[in-house]
Amino acid sequence: MTSPRLIATDLDGTLLRDDKTVSERTVAALAAAERAGIEVFFVTGRPARWMDAVSAHVHGHGLAICANGAAVVDLHAGGTFLEVRPLARPVALDVVRALRAAAPGTSFAVELTTGIHYEPQYPPFFLDPGATVATAEKLLYEEAPGAAAPVLKLLAQHPDLDPDAFLATARAAAGDLASLTRSSPTALIEISALGVSKASTLALCCAERGITAEEVVAFGDMPNDIEMLSWAGRSYAMGNAHPEVLAAASGRTAGNNEDGVAVVLEQLVAEALATRAE
Repeated sequence: MTSPRLIATDLDGTLLRDDKTVSERTVAALAAAERAGIEVFFVTGRPARWMDAVSAHVHGHGLAICANGAAVVDLHAGGTFLEVRPLARPVALDVVRALRAAAPGTSFAVELTTGIHYEPQYPPFFLDPGATVATAEKLLYEEAPGAAAPVLKLLAQHPDLDPDAFLATARAAAGDLASLTRSSPTALIEISALGVSKASTLALCCAERGITAEEVVAFGDMPNDIEMLSWAGRSYAMGNAHPEVLAAASGRTAGNNEDGVAVVLEQLVAEALATRAE
């Protein structure tokens, strides 16, 4: 089996425990992987400003993939954007119209490079008290192309629908316009530019480093991780993972509250050190 050169791990429900902390065991395993020459990339749906829980544990390169692949950020530089793969505002408006028709009662939030804003019916973001509250059409308006901050992703929330059913409905209505996925246990869909995903941005970052898919080990727990787990040479679904994630991954580890990522990292580091000693 190819020796790993890069670890790609999701955060919520994967690396982080349910209380949103990183265990001491996991911190030690991440540091050991870096010392063994294995790069670690955090690949998450979170925005850069919500990376405080892990920013201290990105070592040499300092990079993370945020917003489901829409941004590559430098956590050593306070979350500076190094690359943005935006969702065009006219496309986002088309998606809004399609989902309003397909699933009445849907409300929206707009994640920009400058922060998040949302509709009056959307559940409020208490971590972002400065958000603007207005209709999606107003939030997405710009006087001229490129005049406003780039859109990283659109979020669509429904108060009543089953989460998987909502995603299926949304993909049927707008899957030809954008990439739609979910990472929340609620009926919340995350919408990126067509072709943008954790997997596609991770593949770009790996290509820049001369790292192949076979040299990547990935971890995840929700549908927004499926493409990444399928792309990586080795992949692990958490014990608490969504059934579709369990089916997509090549392996399975313990749950996030049982340090499932650390369990595998410890094994990988031991294997790497043993190989070098031979």
